Amino acid sequence: MDALTPPPPLPDAGWRNARTSPSLPEVSRSIAVRPGSKWRRAFAFLGPGYLVAVGYMDPGNWATSLAGGSKYGYALLSVALISNIMAIILQALCARLAIATGRDLAQACRDAYPRPVAWGLWALAELAICATDLAEVIGTAIGLNLLFGLPLEIGVVITALDVFLILYLQNLGFRWVEAFVIALLGVIAVCFGIQIALANPDWGGVVRGFAPTTEIVTNSDMLYLALGILGATVMPHNLYLHSGIVQTRAYGHTLSERREALTFATLDSTLALMFALTVNASLLILAAAAFHQTGRMEIAELGEAHSLLEPLLGAAIAPTLFGIALLCCGLNSTVTATMAGQIVMEGFINFRLPPWLRRLITRGIAIVPAAIVTIAYGDTGAASLLILSQVILSLQLPFAVIPLVTMTASKTKMGELVAPRWFTAIAVAIAAIIVVLNLKLLADFIIG
Repeated sequence: MDALTPPPPLPDAGWRNARTSPSLPEVSRSIAVRPGSKWRRAFAFLGPGYLVAVGYMDPGNWATSLAGGSKYGYALLSVALISNIMAIILQALCARLAIATGRDLAQACRDAYPRPVAWGLWALAELAICATDLAEVIGTAIGLNLLFGLPLEIGVVITALDVFLILYLQNLGFRWVEAFVIALLGVIAVCFGIQIALANPDWGGVVRGFAPTTEIVTNSDMLYLALGILGATVMPHNLYLHSGIVQTRAYGHTLSERREALTFATLDSTLALMFALTVNASLLILAAAAFHQTGRMEIAELGEAHSLLEPLLGAAIAPTLFGIALLCCGLNSTVTATMAGQIVMEGFINFRLPPWLRRLITRGIAIVPAAIVTIAYGDTGAASLLILSQVILSLQLPFAVIPLVTMTASKTKMGELVAPRWFTAIAVAIAAIIVVLNLKLLADFIIG
């Protein structure tokens, strides 16, 4: 099977509109799943999960993890774990939707709902993409500032140049995009590994931190940070992204082949998200060991954390490693946001732009407010804008989660690959929790 292999002949029963062109047509079914051992076939599916995992450790997560670790030590590690389990289940549904129907989530919404509803969901999804890109612009600019001393406003403008890197990688092939992302994830893991070794955390406290406590609910300040960690973990653009890039694999057309593809795709995303949990937990552990244990319990800004690492850990390399990890997170997130934006626009309204033009438009929308705020208010304004981007994402999240859960539970839409009832029940509970907690986070933000 190769890139010319047509999409599987799936029925269109239960959908308002028939399927049109595949998601990300330039790379659709471009990675062969060759016959051979099961390990070889499983390896062919390795990659999309790590692109998805990037969204679970983007710069928006850093502020909440730093604040949680510095203020409450290891206690909020349980929240990071629970959030990650929720993410694993939702991303598994994304893979199921794609493999069962041949549609990404945006295409499924377009084909399932009346046009006014689909266009409304498209507008909200575009808002989420811009908010995601805004967080990445700020995070990358802060990383450049910490490492090279570049003013934030200059760093914001430089981030526009990443479009050329992305286009170059896409021209080489989708496997190169995945390799680039995985390589940067490896750098991030090494940076945090060294910093944690320098911080010498209380490993007994770390283990106890993964057990939920009632204090998280009874302590209003701790609950607020817990909601922030959850709101910054499950990102709406990842649901669109995963359902699109799973289809870069040229898996077979038969039911058994699609079942196997679903198994391997789910395994890939689960392992990748466990890696994301490791990185997020590492950041929280670092904040707890370096700041909470030394009496500095109000660390929330990335620049402040960076400047304090050297005197607290006693190593000049510590802040440099922090800056490198942040810059890698920002670069990685820009790659995945580009593809998510393309999937959203093409899927919802079937409107195609050249990838470079789509990228420049999205990045331009993010750069303008970021540049204005950083010029006018500096570091403090950038930190506030980073938090605002997470609130915008929280507001949009239910409009991606609810369609995903309802469509994957429909036998008429999914056919033989419909989600099992027990799995749907868990997903419904997760969706309800996410909606309620994110609405509370939004209400708290509005109230101040």
